[in-house]
Amino acid sequence: MASTFTFTALVASALCFFSLLSNALAASGLNVEGKVYCDTCRVEFETKISEMISGATVKLECKNRENNTLTYAVEGVTDNKGIYRLPVEGDHEEDICEVRLIKSGRADCSEQFKIVDRARILLTKNVGMVQTTRYANPLGFMKKKASPQCAQVLKDMGFVPIDVEV
Repeated sequence: MASTFTFTALVASALCFFSLLSNALAASGLNVEGKVYCDTCRVEFETKISEMISGATVKLECKNRENNTLTYAVEGVTDNKGIYRLPVEGDHEEDICEVRLIKSGRADCSEQFKIVDRARILLTKNVGMVQTTRYANPLGFMKKKASPQCAQVLKDMGFVPIDVEV
């Protein structure tokens, strides 16, 4: 009987410890993850022939939504798969946070989009999500001239007729 009580107390203690540990890890901060791609078709969205850009520089900025003052900023560079990971310090529930492109990692694909040049992201733990990673929408640069494959790729996607400069 005493061994059952000891076992139950031990299990309860372990559960409390792991609960405290998970809360401590969750309080350590958030991360923003996203990708940067080369728009080979000059359509300002990702297609199956888009290419990931390594070495692209991105910047996360959070600004107070009332007075537009900068509250947090951090830069990062994409890895060989075009993925960036940015650490976030603090909670930015009252801020507007956006990731924007600074510089392409490719000279042949460095023209910025005219329509979408940043990805807005919510950076607070007060939204019901347990995960500490927040995923930003993909961002991209365009090639100077569209790839010859683009007409067929866009047709396959249902964009017909298409007038693409090749």
